[in-house]
Amino acid sequence: MASAPQPAQFEVDLAGYRLLQNGHVVHLERQPMELLILLVERRGDLVTREDIAARLWGRGVFVDADQSINRAIRKLRVAFHDDPEKPLYLETVVGKGYRFVGPVAVTGTAPTAQVTVPDNGPASAAMLAQRPRLRLSLLVGIGLVIGLGLLFELGTHTPGKRLAATLERPITSIAVLPLENLSGDPGQEYFADGMTDALITDLAQIGALRVVSRTSVMRYKGMRKPLPEIARELGVDGIVEGTVTRSSDRVRITSQLIYAPSDQHLWAHSYERNVGDVVSLQGEVAQAIAGAVRAAVTPEQRAHLSAKATVNPKAYEAYLKGRYFQNKRTQEGLRRAMEYYQKAVDEDPRYAPAYAGLADTYFPLTNWGWVSIREAIPKAKAAALKAVELDEGLADAHVSLGMVRFVYDWDWPEAGNQFEQALALNPAYPLAHMWYSDYLMVLGRSDESLAEMKRAVDVDPVSPELSHHMAWQLNVMGRYDEAIAQERKTLEMDPAFPPAHVVLAGAYREKGMYREALAEIEKLSALSPGSPVALVALASVHARSGERSRALREFRALSKRGSVSSYDLALLSLRLGDQDQALRWLEKAYEERSSYLPWLKVNAAWAPVHSDPRFSDLVRRLGLT
Repeated sequence: MASAPQPAQFEVDLAGYRLLQNGHVVHLERQPMELLILLVERRGDLVTREDIAARLWGRGVFVDADQSINRAIRKLRVAFHDDPEKPLYLETVVGKGYRFVGPVAVTGTAPTAQVTVPDNGPASAAMLAQRPRLRLSLLVGIGLVIGLGLLFELGTHTPGKRLAATLERPITSIAVLPLENLSGDPGQEYFADGMTDALITDLAQIGALRVVSRTSVMRYKGMRKPLPEIARELGVDGIVEGTVTRSSDRVRITSQLIYAPSDQHLWAHSYERNVGDVVSLQGEVAQAIAGAVRAAVTPEQRAHLSAKATVNPKAYEAYLKGRYFQNKRTQEGLRRAMEYYQKAVDEDPRYAPAYAGLADTYFPLTNWGWVSIREAIPKAKAAALKAVELDEGLADAHVSLGMVRFVYDWDWPEAGNQFEQALALNPAYPLAHMWYSDYLMVLGRSDESLAEMKRAVDVDPVSPELSHHMAWQLNVMGRYDEAIAQERKTLEMDPAFPPAHVVLAGAYREKGMYREALAEIEKLSALSPGSPVALVALASVHARSGERSRALREFRALSKRGSVSSYDLALLSLRLGDQDQALRWLEKAYEERSSYLPWLKVNAAWAPVHSDPRFSDLVRRLGLT
């Protein structure tokens, strides 16, 4: 019988000023190493953040300690394989500090502290019940703490400009990790997320920087990964991380910039303002970061970031809550987002971002069939027009208006104009790239379209939504092998992403791979039980694979369901070989202003009826000739 795995042995070697695991050195920078010694020295007691700052940097020395402490704690947890939710060693006391919770026995004569800890696996119930034993050995007369007089780099250097000259290469790309909520109130998470969004948006206006979008960075919220690893996954040179503390009407933001390849601190600072001044504060932080990386900022960009804008605190609060719920992308989340955006508008009828938020919530509601297009899009249009009227410099508002011009008005020149304005205002806005890609696609400019879509993925590299959209575009173009490869990448990011299985089923169906197509539909049905999309996909496979009588029965049942779109029924009719019926359903989709009609001319599925005068007339009425 195999013997049980031996626990890893960690040693804190005070004489060598290093941490070892089973005799091998575990790399720790000076700051986390000093913090480890401090926590072990005061084992079992709460060590406040103020105590840590005083011990590591000394009193009276200016340094933005909050984020530096967070980073040091994270590095220690990575080194010890410690779970912050079920800590074996480093316990967080929210809003206060930290405690080393492993029992310690003082023994021996060598100047080392030896810690026996479990190996990399997750903590079991038995492990949690029996905390590991730490034996701390001291030489008489040898102080436990070594080198505490050394100051952290940020305490002795002015930020950014001098340090940047030592970098291996200049920073041209940045990711802003989710700012940590230090308010001691989980209900303030929406506020920290909102500050993260705003900082990303402001930095994205600096054309010399590639800034990773919100969707990609939010995947790292609460995740304990080494910063160089995160930077490699996101393809960036620089990482910005920080904290937000909210107390009544005061906000304190600390942030620091790290050169990821060498894990080198470049800049850090702390800011405190009233909530009403938070918009100008965000621009100030963005400018400081740009200066630290020596990014070129145009006079126009500088003027925009320096604008001393103030907001109605109640309107801003409601807006941030709206963004928080909108980003959940659920039906309930979208409806709550609409309520908060409307509350923001009621508090301040001239607050443009709230109108843009209202417009944005309507589109996903229609995409999933939760609200009809004729009911929702006119409301979205009114909100988008109001947002642009109030603030022509708001990229979100131009994208919202462009979407209305694209899917509802079928006004192609104006749609393109709105998307181009949004990209000029915010080059790192992935939705602007995605919709501009669709705009180019429906005009038949497929190569330019895919290049634009790749830009969207570049600024949001771990977004399953964008990866899927690229696969969908390839599928519509009839490039099925490429669509399959792209959608597999989507499922690597999120195995439970239902739309990916829809595209895979369609691509396999068109390649005659019916068994594979049915397997994807089965996965889709498991993820979305009773989904009309899955039923349409199943009937389409039966129609193409020769099971015509079965597909006809399914078609008749689907045509009686109000949740199945006329456009889907038109495509299913075409796959059944009934072109007349397909064109009749397509005409009905036109009357309903189906959001899929813009792609009619470029969708490979409609090739069999391209020569039909009725199809040509419909294309003409769409303005796509």
